[in-house]
Amino acid sequence: MSSGELAQRVGITAANLSILKTGKAKAIRFTTLEALCAALDCQPGDILEYRPDE
Repeated sequence: MSSGELAQRVGITAANLSILKTGKAKAIRFTTLEALCAALDCQPGDILEYRPDE
């Protein structure tokens, strides 16, 4: 699935999806996370990674 299609399915802009993909997002709404997991048929832990600030 293309990024544009994923953004459309999730209901966010392609620019916001890009921010999420590059790890530059400071936060994510639970509704967005839920929509991403539904579109990708995955669990939140499959797409999130914890990285402590250095």
